[in-house]
Amino acid sequence: MISRPIAVLGEALVDEFHDGPVAGGAPFNVARSMAALGAPALFISRLGAADANGRFVLDSARRYALDERGLQRDTSHATGRVSVHEQPGGGHRFEIHGDAAWDHLEAAPAQALLADAQPAALYFGSLAQRHAASRAAIRALVKGFAGLRLLDLNLRPGTDTPLQAAESLMLADWLKVNDEELARLADWFAEAATDEPAQVAALMARFALHRVVLTCGADGWRLYGAGGALLASGPGERQPRLIDTVGAGDAFTATLLAGLALGRDLPATLALANRYAAFICGLRGPLPADPQPLTPWRDALQALPPSP
Repeated sequence: MISRPIAVLGEALVDEFHDGPVAGGAPFNVARSMAALGAPALFISRLGAADANGRFVLDSARRYALDERGLQRDTSHATGRVSVHEQPGGGHRFEIHGDAAWDHLEAAPAQALLADAQPAALYFGSLAQRHAASRAAIRALVKGFAGLRLLDLNLRPGTDTPLQAAESLMLADWLKVNDEELARLADWFAEAATDEPAQVAALMARFALHRVVLTCGADGWRLYGAGGALLASGPGERQPRLIDTVGAGDAFTATLLAGLALGRDLPATLALANRYAAFICGLRGPLPADPQPLTPWRDALQALPPSP
């Protein structure tokens, strides 16, 4: 059982919907969900020092009782913004604005914090590596980390190249990916593989991955182990009152990490993660403004059987 925190690196920003702003950013969503689920998270990001969006993000972090030590302040760059263009059926397109505070994450204070906190696992993504400064910082932090390193690949414009993906995959032990992203990775790195198990096996061999967690929307989820062996799978979960799918993948990842942190059975954790992600699709944005509605999910995670 992991009793130390899990470090979460990356962007914190404001998602701008047509009906108002929502605090977001995949790593921030993951860290807040983890906190709401009762698992220790150490979130490392960078905000504008004095802008309204930075205060908005910080207020959300405090409502979710996140440790603030990893939130750097930037006096030269504003807190990140994303314009969310909604589409019929709950889909969305992101317009991610450039040169934000999180693009300028500094490695030295983060390294000192990691050395002090001694986290047992580390989450990182690809979007926060779009800028040279943050890319260098994140890779230095991941390379120097001795525990489990989980990559939640989030291919967005600016970080959706084979080189960027390969450099991140080489640093990861576990990969969490959706079916669309797996198809792109297979086109880049596993052209000879003709089906999903072969694609996963080829990627795991090429990048020395220990586990791949694959989410497939309505088709559920699958967990792959050494050699691309299918270890567990589960069906999709329907959301009858779909509002949007923003943050659903982050909710899944957060539950996975929280289950690892609390020593819960992995297949049972992934089945719960799938249901939690469907629940999030019934909300506006990636999380409720206040964590109270997530209490039943925290209780459900706590009630799962321990890892054998």
